[in-house]
Amino acid sequence: MSATLLLDALAAHTDRPALADATQHLNAAEVLHAVHHLAGRFAACQVIAVLADNSVDWVLADLAALSMGAVHLPLPTFFSPAQMAHALTQTNADAVYTDQPERISALNLGFSCQWSQGQHSLLRRQVDIPQLPAGCTKVSFTSGSTGTPKGVCLSGQGLMATAQAIQSTLKPTGLSKHLAVLPLSLLLENTAGIYAALLNGSEVYLPPLAQLGWRGMSGFDPAALQHSAVTSQTSSMILVPELLKAWLLYLQATRQRAPQSLRFVAVGGAHVNPALIHQARQVGIPAYEGYGLTECGSVVSLNLPGDEGSGVGRVLPHVQLRLSQGEVHLHTSAFLGYTGQTSAPTAKTQEFATGDLGALDVQGHLHLMGRRKNMLITTFGRNISPEWVESVVLAQAAIMQVVVLGDARPWLSAVLVPMPGMTEPQIEAAMAQANHQLPDYAQVKRWLISTPMTLINGLSTGNGRPRRSAIAEQFARRIESLYTVPQPATFTP
Repeated sequence: MSATLLLDALAAHTDRPALADATQHLNAAEVLHAVHHLAGRFAACQVIAVLADNSVDWVLADLAALSMGAVHLPLPTFFSPAQMAHALTQTNADAVYTDQPERISALNLGFSCQWSQGQHSLLRRQVDIPQLPAGCTKVSFTSGSTGTPKGVCLSGQGLMATAQAIQSTLKPTGLSKHLAVLPLSLLLENTAGIYAALLNGSEVYLPPLAQLGWRGMSGFDPAALQHSAVTSQTSSMILVPELLKAWLLYLQATRQRAPQSLRFVAVGGAHVNPALIHQARQVGIPAYEGYGLTECGSVVSLNLPGDEGSGVGRVLPHVQLRLSQGEVHLHTSAFLGYTGQTSAPTAKTQEFATGDLGALDVQGHLHLMGRRKNMLITTFGRNISPEWVESVVLAQAAIMQVVVLGDARPWLSAVLVPMPGMTEPQIEAAMAQANHQLPDYAQVKRWLISTPMTLINGLSTGNGRPRRSAIAEQFARRIESLYTVPQPATFTP
């Protein structure tokens, strides 16, 4: 069913542009032919891992696996060797389609090259039949809050239900061309970007990540994103908050605007301060915050033009939401369980406790108040969501990253990563501005400065969420020193 929906959408208008990258421009008929051809070359593969840069070939491999009933395992290119080995072992993957065969060979897991075509190769090995839940179409590994990635088993039916809900919800906006900015291995881009766009009849442009501004450890170049957005004349894209902020600051500094072709920019992955959304729209970025989880097939709720508020939007029709003691519980047909589970979840246990605290307003829009496990309780008895305070701090142009601390402490402190080139007075001014917007009990009284928190140094996940326990452990001594001085100091280098 899942493959049929996408393939039927392509077959309905065979002459329309469908997929493009730096070297290929395929209409729908050419995509269908390429998918059929690649599925034949994947014959007998059961679990096909894909480790590659964004490209037309990545999407063709995804659609080929879907059409032949194989399990697709997207491997994030930012995974460490240990994380890749874990994902391949947990799923018993017998094939890897990749433009980086040397990385797979270096794992010594028994893979050898079966064939190569262009920049991509298929590596195979002999393994036992994978023990995955019935109906599993995709396994999405998320690094979460620990270093060991967790494999989420997802049904094709559930993924298509998500994509259909997004497509039908966004149809009135008249989207015609989607620019894939996030790595395709992230389920958000894969489902909400690629699948929803193809169902809608939109063209998908898939430049390599470096062309979009991704620079690995060197950060992100928003000038490259602006150039890609302008030259491609895209109408939609998906961003995480950090990319939105970098692009916004670049446009403000260079007195430019986003291209007029843009109609909708979804922002998700972490909480976004409403001020950032407002500032983005002032420079022509039509930004709208959404909310989702891998276990739910990606997007759960979304703000829309004419139907938005200060929360994360109205819950989409493929999702059932229940609030239990303030915690958001969700149910979709996508979630089948995790790799390594001894038993598959029943229909009753498919409801997923998110760990997010939330509430619904009278319009049916979801508002999030932070993570249950992250809640800080000061020694004055104040319950404070660090995500709330962090969103206010991140709205300041001088601050690139922040993690707020203060559980069982008299007041809050923070680990800050300033934007490059920021001076001590500029950081102090930014924090003073942020504190001015917060009540006294939620103000950050002291802070320390850190180098960027990344996946490589173990202080953030692949989608930019901070690993709070790792940060608290690494900075434990310096954090403790923030609370040993009798009166608050404004800057601790």
